[in-house]
Amino acid sequence: MSVDNPTRGRSSWSSWLLLPALALLIVALDQYTKHLVQTRLHLFEAVQPIPALGHLFDITFVRNTGAAFGIFPNGSTLFALIAVAVAIAIAVYFRHIPKNEWLIKISLSMQLGGALGNLLDRLRLGYVVDFADFHMWPVFNFADTFIVVGVLLLAYRLLLYPDSLMFESEGAPAVEEVASQVDAPSTEAAVLPAEADLLSAEANDCADDTE
Repeated sequence: MSVDNPTRGRSSWSSWLLLPALALLIVALDQYTKHLVQTRLHLFEAVQPIPALGHLFDITFVRNTGAAFGIFPNGSTLFALIAVAVAIAIAVYFRHIPKNEWLIKISLSMQLGGALGNLLDRLRLGYVVDFADFHMWPVFNFADTFIVVGVLLLAYRLLLYPDSLMFESEGAPAVEEVASQVDAPSTEAAVLPAEADLLSAEANDCADDTE
């Protein structure tokens, strides 16, 4: 008889709420910062929030029609469709993540929030508002940052435990449960010969006593 392992089952509704909660928080932060940039700066205008670091960092209002960090320009519609596909895939697979895989849940929630933040810009404006300018790197925004950090966290998780189970199908038993069921017959088979030898020895002893 198998025993349920609460740490390996599929995500409960309470843990599933992490996805929309964290994603919405990221979208709110992303959209708020973009609103400040749009209402306080002209296009391509730059300000130095920290004058002492002006040679390293500026806030510059840039319109991006490409992907994150300005790569592949003039592809706003294509990247909007990609963002929708990614968001749907994350939402579908999120509920199949084991309960104890919090790093994966957080990383996917960050990626979803970042994707939705930039998607809102593409749908409303036809471009993405970028503003974080480190001079030696393409201008980006908070949504780009959360996408990259989420991908890095997921990559770290995969490299840390490459052989562990990430997703479980609905109704599928946990890995440990399957392994125990597979090993059980071999264990029983190993015990039977030992029990047979013991019974044989007891029978011989009884025969000797009778003689």
